[in-house]
Amino acid sequence: MCTSIVEIARAEGMAKRGNEWFPLAQAVVAYDHARHAPLGDVITLDFLNTALGADARAGVELTLETAKELRAALDRAIAAAEFEEAEVRGQGVRYGGAAPGRSTPLEIGLSLVEK
Repeated sequence: MCTSIVEIARAEGMAKRGNEWFPLAQAVVAYDHARHAPLGDVITLDFLNTALGADARAGVELTLETAKELRAALDRAIAAAEFEEAEVRGQGVRYGGAAPGRSTPLEIGLSLVEK
């Protein structure tokens, strides 16, 4: 059964196809049957630029649990980046540690190695 769950967002950045990088225009997040992964339903992330043709696409199929873990990691990274940006704008001084209550990249890397 198709779920028809699709969200589309404007995207600004770059993606890679083969040995070539291309500018992004949009991101599509969907929940549906896996097309390539040997899984059931998955969260699919497609990053694309339709102005460059159908092959200007980078796609990923993730389990729902992996997508949740990715969302949490994104939330942590975004919060730390916003804290960093606020420090730079507010005082002209870069704060070298993590935002309060956040792990530094080294701590995150070490915790991944310990798993």
